[in-house]
Amino acid sequence: QVRLVESGGGSVQPGDSLSLSCAASGRTFSIIAMGWFRQAPGKARETVATISYNGGEIWYRESVRGRFTISRDNTKKTVTLKMEDLKPEDTAIYYCAEDSRGPEALRVGVMAGRGNWGQGTQVTVSS
Repeated sequence: QVRLVESGGGSVQPGDSLSLSCAASGRTFSIIAMGWFRQAPGKARETVATISYNGGEIWYRESVRGRFTISRDNTKKTVTLKMEDLKPEDTAIYYCAEDSRGPEALRVGVMAGRGNWGQGTQVTVSS
């Protein structure tokens, strides 16, 4: 079982930047797909970005393309989400999750309420 711990959230103003980190423990990190997801109060869960085991396949939801960057370091067993030009609409609890089957299976599974994810970190963007 891969354990995931998110960190780096906080309260910022529109236009600011923030970097989230996901630390993973487990012996299979280097061969599993990872992703960032978010959920705002009263709203549906959303996929933010996913990355394949070797970084060769990256997916972003349209609303964050050009502003967010997902990356991973398989040596350190971490996944990072660098967020720039943050908007109030980005306010949510951000979670990281994993799936050994690949990015597509990860996205489908998390949206269906399945999978392995961490405790989340709060991101609040307001004036």
